[in-house]
Amino acid sequence: MASIISRPVVAIAGATGHLGRHVASAFLSPPFNEHFSDVILLSRNEASPEASKINGKYTSRKYDEDNLVDALRGVHILVNTVGHSGHSFKEKLLRALPQTDVQLYFPSEFGVDHYVHDFPHLEWDAKKRHFALAQNLIPDRKICRVFCGLFIEDSIGPWFGFDTKNGRYESVGSANSPISFTSLEDVGKVVASLAALPKEKIPDTVHIGGDTRSFLEISEIMREGGSGQVEVSEIPLQKYKATVTATSSWDPAPYLRFLIGENKINHSAVALGDDNELVNPNGEVWKWKTLTDLANETDGKPWKEFPWPPV
Repeated sequence: MASIISRPVVAIAGATGHLGRHVASAFLSPPFNEHFSDVILLSRNEASPEASKINGKYTSRKYDEDNLVDALRGVHILVNTVGHSGHSFKEKLLRALPQTDVQLYFPSEFGVDHYVHDFPHLEWDAKKRHFALAQNLIPDRKICRVFCGLFIEDSIGPWFGFDTKNGRYESVGSANSPISFTSLEDVGKVVASLAALPKEKIPDTVHIGGDTRSFLEISEIMREGGSGQVEVSEIPLQKYKATVTATSSWDPAPYLRFLIGENKINHSAVALGDDNELVNPNGEVWKWKTLTDLANETDGKPWKEFPWPPV
């Protein structure tokens, strides 16, 4: 794979966070690490215990609101994995980019494609504003938004209608609607793969899905993984959606439930698009983690011990 320049320097903002450490590990691992001259882990903490879980040779830089330009010195690619609580900080980071050598920017998306939504949502609206500001501030730089659907590790739980403890799945709308899932580790590999491509081959928007399955298919996968019989039911989509969207919220889970039924988390060629072949041709660079893998790891009952509803 050729790069934007010969062996560019990559910086990862939020590199010790829930997703960020997986992104960092991907850049530091074969076959991706050979394409970058340095990988810089940016953290607001002087010494994060999560950094010890990242293997490979990297540079650490502490950054804060007052040293962002300096923290990005010599950086050609910036991956922003700062979480949902850091929108103000993400804007300050973005406003520093015109004063840097960053030529490729991955904003903090890495979820569902909220640009197809027909309702407001506080979290996703903040991401839309961030992207609009990026287009205005750095129109001469490449901006690549990566949408991966739902994280495999975080999604087969009661907050999305998968009551694995009691063997009851409740779908909002059709239980046949395909849902795209990607593991945290695979998201990291997707970003590293994209960053290693020639600039002209990097799309502005990327949709990927490590595994795409419906509620009914997931119930069968989990049954085969050891869950026992799973009862799948459906509730009316429009009534549920009207109730959820009646008030403003930062919580995405209820919205994601009806988006599943609307077929808007379906990253396949016949729906929102599928760029799996671009980042992992023929599945030969790495093996995608699947829901079958998750079922085998959890005996078909992911998150069965998680108290629900939360206290």
